[in-house]
Amino acid sequence: MKKRRITLVSVLFAGVLAGCSFGSGSSSEGSEDATTIEIFQGKVEFNDQFNELAEKYEEENPGVDIKITTVGGGSDYAGSLKTKFASGEEPEIFSIAGPTEAANYEQYLADLSETELADMALEGTLDPVTKNGEVHGLPFNQEGYGLIYNKKMFSEAGIDPNEITTYEDLKATVETLDSKKEELGIEAVFAFPAKEKWVPGNHLSNVYLAPEFDQNVLNAYEAEEVQFERNEEFKRMIDLQNDYSIQPTLSLDYSQQVEQYFSLQDVAIIQQGNWIYPSVEQMDPEFAAEGMGILPIPVEGQERKLPVGVPNYWAVNKNSDEETVQASKEFLDWMYTSDVGKEYVLNEFKFIPAYEGYDTEEISDPLSKEIYEYASNDQTSGWVFLGYPGTWGDYLGSNVQKYLNGEMTWDELMEDSKEEWTSMDQS
Repeated sequence: MKKRRITLVSVLFAGVLAGCSFGSGSSSEGSEDATTIEIFQGKVEFNDQFNELAEKYEEENPGVDIKITTVGGGSDYAGSLKTKFASGEEPEIFSIAGPTEAANYEQYLADLSETELADMALEGTLDPVTKNGEVHGLPFNQEGYGLIYNKKMFSEAGIDPNEITTYEDLKATVETLDSKKEELGIEAVFAFPAKEKWVPGNHLSNVYLAPEFDQNVLNAYEAEEVQFERNEEFKRMIDLQNDYSIQPTLSLDYSQQVEQYFSLQDVAIIQQGNWIYPSVEQMDPEFAAEGMGILPIPVEGQERKLPVGVPNYWAVNKNSDEETVQASKEFLDWMYTSDVGKEYVLNEFKFIPAYEGYDTEEISDPLSKEIYEYASNDQTSGWVFLGYPGTWGDYLGSNVQKYLNGEMTWDELMEDSKEEWTSMDQS
């Protein structure tokens, strides 16, 4: 099947997943003769809706019992998944993020080449999880991230977001907002969650490392060293967010950033992606529907480009018996191809589809629509951070925390982080 071209380079994310809380659910009790499919994944944002959809599948397929466990937020999905496999309680379906995790779990990954979804996947989305002709993962969706801003505050401050292209433009915007804090009714311009290592260590660093790796996650995955040629741009963006943020940033987490400060309109800007929409909608439906916009993080030579990519992939455990492996593949196909599945993907999960066969006019939330427009207009940059070796993104995030706490100079941060890349790549 001919694949429609949309610029995409895969990702991340255990970073995105880190912005979640822990939860688990079972969609039904099932019968003794049922084929049980345990799903272990890290996107709490759509956990309730995912359980609802699983129940609908069970109604159509009474011989299948689906049990969903979702881990994220304060809990570490990647670590929990590793523990799960080490304990021998292997799930039938689980999520992986990009080539690094695909390599870590290669011995468990079933070939999904013959699924409907492998044929429907948008061009380029399967490359990071394809090896020796076998497809080892199927995309969740597309996501994008940047600087999400409060439209009303920008308007009241006389700021046109379309005129913010360079770092200098952004800095001037931040200074204007800061000077008008009292009249805007905000505590600070940003809520920078430095407690979350993935925010600077994965997402923000990705913006400045993607050009070094030609926007390609596989180039990052294969690189034996990192130069971090744009580290000064990285530093000034960290400093800008930290200096104009709710304090102390080192104790500020994702939940506080999104639900407490941004949703309640106590700050004007946060660095996040379209995955925050369901959380904001729960807090303030009107603000979610009409009050948010997204800006690219300024990168010299890459102005007005938004990082867009596939955050996670569904993997099927080939160690399960043949019947269960087949049932797992059929469930994933149904989830994205059936009428009820498509309805949930677009309107309940709030996903930007990573597959052909969708009416993208029906993308339900404004952040996702805006991100889809960036992708459609080829105004995107790559997601390379899931090609980082080992847990290098977290390591870099920890060093950023040390820098913010005064325990490490920026030069020391860079030197140590570069050495750690080489060390992890060789391990």
